[in-house]
Parts: sequence; structure tokens; C-alpha cells
Amino acid sequence: MNVDQKCQAIRLILSDVDGVLTDGRLIYDNQGIESKVFHARDGQGIRLWHNAGFPFGLITLRNSRIVSSRAAELEIDILRQGVDDKLSTVEQIRNELGLLPEQVSYLGDDLPDVSVLRHVGLGVAVADACEEARLAADYVTAVGGGGGAVRETIEMILKAQQRWEEAIQAYVA
Repeated sequence: MNVDQKCQAIRLILSDVDGVLTDGRLIYDNQGIESKVFHARDGQGIRLWHNAGFPFGLITLRNSRIVSSRAAELEIDILRQGVDDKLSTVEQIRNELGLLPEQVSYLGDDLPDVSVLRHVGLGVAVADACEEARLAADYVTAVGGGGGAVRETIEMILKAQQRWEEAIQAYVA
């Protein structure tokens, strides 16, 4: 089954944070305050995905108030932080929503994401992901983490589902 065919079934997108929504760098100031940089187009893509009627979620190993704030800003209801076993968490979320594995897409970039990438309908690795993640993925984005990879993925899925034109109608009318 090719990527376009896999996109047809997707009803839920889940994503790692550091290295996918960000470029993976962890920045701390002299007071130990962490900061992160998010790409605005990823946020717009998540809004388009929500407007198309689908849930989006974040799963991350780390705990961060910044991630909680960004999730709230984008009205992301599915947020799991401090997760050691991402595959179990993805399975739990999938079961809660009554979805089949082939209806889930996951975006990742590093070793903790590899098992998830192999067990969802559409595994996506960002361009600068580790080799193991890229090899486990069904699709590797053209851009790296923090550079709009989430938007690229959402746009690809919505176009494959023939929903893109409808999703952007409010912006181009």
C-alpha cells in the first residue's frame, strides 16, 4: 500500500514534540527557564486538521509548561507528557477513540518513536530524524523538525483525502 492510500484511512494524528514541532534544541536561560520555538505553519496545519473534524494529539517524553501552553493555544485536547512508553500510550488513545491502527498517523524523530512509527497506519519521520526513525517510517518529510513538518504531513493527508480545498476555503475565498 502506498503513502497516498495509507493517508485515506487517517482519522487521528499524534506527534512527538521535541524534534518534530521544534527543531529539537533545548534552550535554557541563566535562570534555568526553558524556551522553545514553534513554527506558525504547524499551528495553522493543526487548526486545519481540527476544522476538518479530526483530533490531533501530542505525546512527549518530557514535561513542559511551554508544551501545555502551546497545546491550549491550539486547542489540542490530547496531551500526554512524561511518557516513557509511547507505543502503549498511542494504543490507549487509539482504543479510547475507537480507532483501528490504520486510522492513526504518528510523527516522530528519534529512537523512542521507532516502535510507534512501525505500529500505526502512517508513520512519519521528519527529514532530520535519526536513521532508525526514517527507516521505520512510511513517509519522511521534506523539512526537518520545527520547520513545518507537521503542516506538510497534514496537507499531504488532507489532499489525499480530497479535503484540502474545503479545508482552506475560508482563507482563499
